[in-house]
Amino acid sequence: MKDTALSAIHAALGAKMVPFAGYNMPVSYQGINIEHQTVRENVGVFDVSHMGEFFITGPNALSLIQRVCSNDASKLEDGEAQYSCFPNEDGGVVDDLIVYRIAADKWLLVVNASNIDKDWAWINAHNTMEASLENSSDHYSLLAIQGPKAIQAMQSLTQENLSAIKFYTFKINTFAGVENVIISATGYTGSGGFEIYCKNTQVEKIWTKVLEAGADWGIQPIGLAARDTLRLEMGYCLYGNDIDDTTSPLEAGLGWITKFNKDFINSDSLKKQKELGISKTLVGFELTQRGIPRQGYAIVDAQGNTIGRVTSGTMSPSMGKGIGLGYVPIALKEVGSQIHIQIRNKIVPAMVAKLPFYKK
Repeated sequence: MKDTALSAIHAALGAKMVPFAGYNMPVSYQGINIEHQTVRENVGVFDVSHMGEFFITGPNALSLIQRVCSNDASKLEDGEAQYSCFPNEDGGVVDDLIVYRIAADKWLLVVNASNIDKDWAWINAHNTMEASLENSSDHYSLLAIQGPKAIQAMQSLTQENLSAIKFYTFKINTFAGVENVIISATGYTGSGGFEIYCKNTQVEKIWTKVLEAGADWGIQPIGLAARDTLRLEMGYCLYGNDIDDTTSPLEAGLGWITKFNKDFINSDSLKKQKELGISKTLVGFELTQRGIPRQGYAIVDAQGNTIGRVTSGTMSPSMGKGIGLGYVPIALKEVGSQIHIQIRNKIVPAMVAKLPFYKK
């Protein structure tokens, strides 16, 4: 079990610590609902230093990224980021990730913690163009400062104009007295804010300054449990739940990051799948009666016949109702379609909903 550079601080703050993706991580401090609403209404800070960071450099860096990623990174300018995925050769997804263009010959790929070793092996295996690769995952920390008051709360820590950093762009500047920090408007909560990349040796100083600067705005440390309910209210996919090695990016609703104007791993097969049409798709749904859908529950028709499965589900803290994601036959993809969720020995009616669930 690995610790982040802040694990001892989380424990001292009274966080409930749990194993997650091989790391000792804070799952909650005050409780999921309180922490969830803190981010929706004010500002919270997450330690997500378990995420993986790969730097790709050299004249062939973009060529490698274009080969292994589904999205078209050639569209990026310096200081821009892009959501993407690594397709595998069998029609599934190795991982989803964010691609950052620092310069034409310097890129950062941020991958999921549970997939660091798998992703590193995958990208190296396909590096036939001999780009320079560096796995910096063990040396970097990542803080997510999220919520509608993030800009006001954090502006005193940097000379960078935070309100000018648009969604999916980033700046490299001094933050909380630390130089060369990546300040990125790439959150996972749907409530605005920033992600801060720094070295492990710098993160305790930044964490302390962030909590001090945000005190007047009600900042609180937030655990991974609230991070999950926040992302689910936005309908964001979680690798291992909603996408994995067996799920097509087209079935998962990720056609918008699957660009066929270039060749990438398995692009021919995915293009054919798009042309022929998919038979199932990932949808959001809301229960129309009381209940909490959970991952793995069966999605059934009115007669109780299994037609799909729940990939993510929870009781929405913002909406006060059961919500979830799951794969259903393509005929049921339209908003308003009636489905049912098998919750233990009870069949609970639900309705396909428009994403995101949470509207500001």
